[in-house]
This record gives sequence, C-alpha cells and structure tokens, in this order.
Amino acid sequence: MYDLTGFQRDLLYVAANKDEPNGLELRDELENYYGSQIHHGQLYSNLDTLVEKGLIEKGQLNRRANYYQVTQRGHREIEARREWEDQYVSPEI
Repeated sequence: MYDLTGFQRDLLYVAANKDEPNGLELRDELENYYGSQIHHGQLYSNLDTLVEKGLIEKGQLNRRANYYQVTQRGHREIEARREWEDQYVSPEI
C-alpha cells in the first residue's frame, strides 16, 4: 500500500465499499469527493495499476463495461493501512 498514490488508495477504498462496481460508478463517487472531473485515462490507468498489483480483480459485465472487485489481498492491505494510520491519528478526532 505504501507504493500507491493517494488517488490509487482512494480508488481502492471506494471499490472496497461497493459490490462489483463498474468504472463509471467509481469515477462518479470520486468526482463527488474531489469536486472535480476525473478523466478517463486517469481512472482506467490507475485501475489497471491496482489490477497489476493484485489489489483489484477486473471482470467483464458486458461488451461495454467491466466490473472491479477488491481482492482478499486488497482487503488485507486496506486493514493494514488503517491499523498503521490509527497509530498516528486518533479515531476520536
């Protein structure tokens, strides 16, 4: 997880909260959070990186859309990151 960009971590977190979202669902969620447009190339190149790292699996919904699902490794990495953050940031804040 340490070698991911902030955008990639956010993308992983959003995907972990959804059941097999497609790229547009992930993009919409992140655009809402960031308050700005996320370009196609930015989204899909970062999703591909997460797939290559084994944190997300990619499957085909139909001819035009893929779905993304966080792997067990991805969930373990999220949990480890949260535990690391909790050392420095109090959950009560």
